[in-house]
Formats: sequence, structure tokens, C-alpha cells
Amino acid sequence: MKNSRCIVYMVLWAANVCFSQNNPNKKPLAEIIAAAEQKFDVKFSYAYDDVSSVFVEEPDVSFNLQQTLNYLNANILLNFKTLDNRYITVSVIEKTISICGFVLASENKEALFGASVTINNTNKGVIANENGKFQLDEVPLNAIITVSYLGFKSQQWQAQQLFSENKNCKQIVLIENKEALNQVLITKFLTTGFQKLLDRSTVLNTKAFGILPGLTDPDILQSIQVLPGVESTNESIANINVRGGTNDQNLMLWDGIKMYHSGHFFGLISAYNPNLTNKVIVTKNGTSSEFSDGVSSTVNMFTKNELIGKFSGGAGANLISADAFFEIPISKKLELHISGRRSITDVFNTPTYTNYFDRSFQDSDIKTNDDNIENQTTTSDFVFYDYTAKLLFDLNEQHKFRANVIGIDNNLDYYESITNNNETASKSSNLAQKNLGFGGQWMADWNSKLSSHFTAYYSKYNVDANDYRMESDQLLTQTNEVLETGFKLNTYYNLTDFLTLLNGYQFNETGILNETTVTRPSYDKTKKDVLLNHALYTQAEYKKGGTFFRVGVRANYFQKFEKVLVEPRLNVRQKLSNQFAIKLEGEFKNQSATQIVDFQDDFLGVENRRWILANEKTIPISESKQASFGWEFNQNNLNVDVTGFYKTVEGITASNQGFYNNFQYMNAIGDYTVKGLEFLANKTGNDYSAWASYTYSVNNYKFETFIPSVFPNNVDIRHSISIGFNYDILENLKISVGGMWRSGQPYTSPVEGNETVQSGNSTFVNYDAPNSENLDEFKRLDASLSYKFNMYQSTYASLKVGVLNIMNTKNIINRYYKVNPNDSNTTIQINNASLRLTPNVSFRVYF
Repeated sequence: MKNSRCIVYMVLWAANVCFSQNNPNKKPLAEIIAAAEQKFDVKFSYAYDDVSSVFVEEPDVSFNLQQTLNYLNANILLNFKTLDNRYITVSVIEKTISICGFVLASENKEALFGASVTINNTNKGVIANENGKFQLDEVPLNAIITVSYLGFKSQQWQAQQLFSENKNCKQIVLIENKEALNQVLITKFLTTGFQKLLDRSTVLNTKAFGILPGLTDPDILQSIQVLPGVESTNESIANINVRGGTNDQNLMLWDGIKMYHSGHFFGLISAYNPNLTNKVIVTKNGTSSEFSDGVSSTVNMFTKNELIGKFSGGAGANLISADAFFEIPISKKLELHISGRRSITDVFNTPTYTNYFDRSFQDSDIKTNDDNIENQTTTSDFVFYDYTAKLLFDLNEQHKFRANVIGIDNNLDYYESITNNNETASKSSNLAQKNLGFGGQWMADWNSKLSSHFTAYYSKYNVDANDYRMESDQLLTQTNEVLETGFKLNTYYNLTDFLTLLNGYQFNETGILNETTVTRPSYDKTKKDVLLNHALYTQAEYKKGGTFFRVGVRANYFQKFEKVLVEPRLNVRQKLSNQFAIKLEGEFKNQSATQIVDFQDDFLGVENRRWILANEKTIPISESKQASFGWEFNQNNLNVDVTGFYKTVEGITASNQGFYNNFQYMNAIGDYTVKGLEFLANKTGNDYSAWASYTYSVNNYKFETFIPSVFPNNVDIRHSISIGFNYDILENLKISVGGMWRSGQPYTSPVEGNETVQSGNSTFVNYDAPNSENLDEFKRLDASLSYKFNMYQSTYASLKVGVLNIMNTKNIINRYYKVNPNDSNTTIQINNASLRLTPNVSFRVYF
């Protein structure tokens, strides 16, 4: 306390000495107090050090005592308080002030609408308006104010520095962060924390994240599904379909580390802790040339990358898991950020867990007791956890180093026994999924025009299954392992204030192992492939006024195949007026690692996807070509975006698609073509946001060796509609309601009257024309409620309640058929259902 008072005195002394030198009309406060004591016959009580260096213009001679005190309170940083008719105290304790300012960009002095202005160690703050202006009242005298804006370096100010006795608000000029993405176009998009960039990619800023229907926490991969063109046909974040693509066609990056696994609970929960994942960038087209893989989209996740300078953190729990995170300063130049999360379902069996478990394992060897089987005993234990750690070291302003680690783990143990005629048949099973990543970064500013960014990483993914049948002493073991190492060097050169050149080199080595072993009888199948990839890329990015363009090219060399792929990239946006703009995007991309669906070796029926590498024979390198064109309208906080797109992906395989039809066990190489239209309308206000989106698309396969060769894609969703509404009932009480409707996905039914076919000693389902029928439409209504409150000084908490599928609608998300074991001439229809009505509650504390 002593130190803070000393700082205040020094600031007061320096400020008032400066003011008195520039304004000869100001007099020492001590003289004005003495004159007031004589004039009004009162006594002022004060510490000499508090007033000795304070200067102020004399109050008007016509002022009475109260007017004089009001004048002094308004014009100097001291607190004048009347105790009785005679005694008045003067102090700096508990003094609050009003501050204001204009937040501007350093490059062109444009107002930064939506800039965040917060009081450190509190949850109090404001957002700058369209002129960049902000005002905060009742700010503690010694408070520290942080001014931040996405894409710019944050600044901290003492509250006194932003106080102005004559209401001349200070200009705060933020410097653009050279490593950040390009300029923000729409600050509040759908909900607080969503933003749209000039290159049309979407940013999820988790620190400022508001609320979305059904969610209690800002689940990263659940949240991005509100965007048009982003679907999950089976409600799983492990199966996100962007513009008709499969999930493995999405490039997932976490601080530059390529991730091969993204979910807990086999896809129902995102595996990335949002508390230290600072922002997420989703790009559907027009990708920067520095990125490859992911022929459908790029999901780029960034953790906090700046030194915080103070100890902070938080902890929380919901009906599935508990987590905590901490930001720990070690020195002025060194800081550690850590987070961890673990499921609590092995301790508490909640309704949320029950619904998630039934949804995940409904079509697997892992199942609950069967009422038709007597003397059956089953037990299961499912646990997941994840952790992250990041070490931040700033050698100086020009050179910064970062090192990070991420771990994701899912583990399932299952035991089943059946007693019949005093004989017991038993089995025990285990399924484990893990993804471990290490990464390091070096960011350097060599001069005012040249900077560089070096990244290196290691990523390891494992899925292991063991199925042991005690009565036959047979053990089935299955393994899928991915090992990838790589590094990337980017250099940025600012030719002008508006034109930046990017040049870079990337190297990746990817190895994938697939293994299946059986005992009694002995069987072993192992396959391992390794692929090395070199890439050179260049790119020019220009932004000035209403014009933005980014054009680049990437050359990929696959050493094993001696193959070169050249990929041009284009992203253009031109503002036509204050309200209208047009946009054009295009890209070529490739992907060498894909997933296949293996129904014969399917990891207990829970996970049937395994990663494989291209061999340019039976499995080619997938190549995509995509173009999109659209226009946007933006006025009075109403944003309307319309985009038409066309995409073709060549080099897909039949085993990659997971067919439930006559092509299920056939090998073939083909392609798919998707074309469609995306529409989004979003209206925002100070206390609400409403949106409606619609996607229309036609998605067809083409396999030359199949009959028919052209048929609907497994994820051909012709129509998809999403609506939502957020409302701030009070400053800290928010509600969100939303729903979705989409047409049913295709499926294949057996031939009526001839449902099965005999082949040798085996009987198979005799499927009709592929994907010629559709499931019933999918519909769901969700809602969330959020309340935030202060607990103690700089500690605050939030309580959130979310409900998925409020109407408890039964949606069928997949349908296939099996041969009836009791009648080989007929089939059994298998339906996979979506989540039932599923509530969740989250409580979090931040400090």
C-alpha cells in the first residue's frame, strides 16, 4: 500500500508541476485551501505530501462552499469529503475518476471500433464505439487500464494518464502485430468473441466469447458449427464436414502443431481447452499459401502469446469434467501458462454422462446389459483428460521464443461375462486414443521492414484396442500410429505500408503404422509407410482503403514419388460503397494422409477410422480445386453475406468414405464435386444478436468402376437452416436460444423382396441403388443461460446452464442393414440416434 501511494504522489507531483509551468494561472492547492478556510470558516484536514505539489486554477469567487468543493473534486486527483459543518478531509484513498480516450491504428489513424478497454484484475470494461471512443466511470485512481484489439499489440496505462480535467480524451495509438492476421472487418459477429477478417476467415476469440445455444463452455469445435457450410452429420466434432468434405480433410493446427485427433468422448466434446486457446481461425477457401493439407478447411488454433506480467488463472467444472488453468510469471521475461482437464464421470454418474455414453457406444461391442440375455454382467470405465503447457520467453523486443506441449487422452475399459449352464464366457476390452504434441517458435524482428517466424513440431497419435476372450484365450490387438515431425520458416517483408511479401519453406516427415494381431490362431498384419514432403511458397498481401487482395503460390515436392504439385491461391475483396463489397476466392490444395473406414478391423466398433498414407497406386494424393464468389452488405450493424462456391476433390478412395452399400468392401479411386450457396444474415445491437443462415448444396460422387458411377455423397445435405438469438437480460445475465433444421442425409436400403444375396458360404445384404433414399429431416432446439458475478475484488465467477435438444426430438443420424441371424433371407434395420434431451451446468471462477 505504501508503494502504491508513493507512485500516486510521484505521478501527481510530475503532472501538476508540468501543468503549473504551462499555465501561470494555476496556484498551489495549499494556498487555495487556506483562502477557503478563511472565507467559509471551515477547517481542512490533509497530509502535507498529498497537496504540496498540486496546482489548480482558483475557483470562481462567487462559488459557495459546496460549489468550491465540487470544483476541486472535478479538477484534481484528490477527494474532498465533508465530515460536518466545519471539518473537511482531503485524501487520495478510494478516489475514483472518469477516463476516456480514442483508440486508433498506428498505420492510418483509423478508429478501431470494438477495441477492448478493461480494468486489470476486474471484470469491468467497455468496447470502443465506431469512432474508437471509450469512457469509463468510477475507475480507481491507481488502476491499470489495458487497451487491446485483435491484430494489434496491447497497451497498458495508469488510470491517471487517461484522466483529463477539460475532457480532452487522449489518443491511444495501437501498433499492428506483425504476426497477427489481417484487419478485422466485423468485430461482433453472431456472438461476442466471433469476428470476421478481411480475407473472410472467421475468428473465435475465446477470451471474449459470449454464449451460444446449448453450450455451457466455449467448446471450440462445437462453436464453429454455427457458420454456414460447416456441418456435423452425426453431431460429432470428430466428424465436421466443411462444404461437403470429410472430417479428415480439415487441417487442425494447435500453435503450429498438426493434430490428428480432436475430440473426447469419441467426438462429442472438443479436446482443446478454451481457457488458454486464445483464438481460433477457420478458413474455408482462399487459404494462405503457407498452409497445405486439409483440402476442405483449415482450423488454426492459437494460445496466448504475450507475457501477462501477473499471476492469474481459473478453475471450473461441469457435469462431465473439471479443469483449471494458470498464467504464472517467473520473471519479467519468462512466463509459464498451463492448463489441465479431466473427466469426473468415474466419480459422478450424471444424466449428461449417461446420454453421452449411450450416444457414443450405441453401435458397438461396448453396450449396456441386454434384457434378453440372462446372467449377464457388464462393467465399463471411461476416462478422458487433456493438458497443455507453454513457456514464453522474451529475450528482448526483437526476439521472442515459445515452447509448448499438448496431450490428449481417452481411455475405455470394458468387461462382460455371461453365465450359462454353470459355464462362464468372459471378455475384457480396452480402447485408448492419444495425441501428444511438442512445438517451439522463434519470432524475430530484424528491422522495421523484415521479420521472420520459425516453427518446429513433433506430433504423435495412437489408437490402441485390445479385446480378450477368456473362454478361448484369444487376444485381438489393433494399433494405428502416426508420427510426424516438421519445421517451417516464414519471412515477412513490408515493401510499403500497404504491401507485405511472405516467403517460406516447410518440411514434413510423416510415418504411419497399422497393425493387427490375433492369438489362437496366430495372425499378424503390419504395414508402415513414411513420406517426406518439401514445400516452397510465396505470397503478396495488399490492403488499403476498400481494397484487399492476397495472391500466392505453393510448390510441393514429394520425395518418395518424385512428384511436384503447384498450388495457386487467391483471395480478393473490393469495397464498392460504404455498404456493399464483393469477394473472390480460389485455391488448389493437396493432402497425403487420409483416414479409411475399416469395418472388419474396427477397434471394438467404437472407432473404425484409421490414418493411412498415400502410395500413388491404390491410394493417391488427394487434390482439391475450389472457387467461390459472393457479395456482402453491412449497414447499421446488419451484416448480410451471400457466397456461391464450387469445389472438386480428386483422389478419394471408396474405403475413405465408409459406404454402407454394395461398395462397402470394394477398392476404387474416384472424386466428388460439391456446389452450393451460403447465406448469412446477422443483426447486432448493444444487448442482442440475432442471426439466420441457410446453406444449399449438391454433392455427388464419381467412381468410374462403379455402377452407377455417379451417385449422392454420404454427406449430401441439400438444405440446412440455422437460427439463433442472444439477449443480455441484465449486464451480467445473458440468454441464448437457437435451432437447426436440415434435410436428412442419404442412405442405401436393400432391394425390396430380395434383401440378401448368397456368395459362397457367406450371405450379404443385397443393397439397392447407392444413397437413393434419405433419412427424415434433422431438427433440434437448444438454449443456454449465463450469469456472471463478482466474488471478491479481482475474483469473479460465472454460472452457465445449457440444454441440448430441448424438445427431446428423436433424430436418426445413420441407417444401415445387417443380415438377420434368425432368417438369412431378411435383414435387420439398424438406426443410430442423436443425443436425447441433454442438460449441462458449468460453474467457473476466475482470478
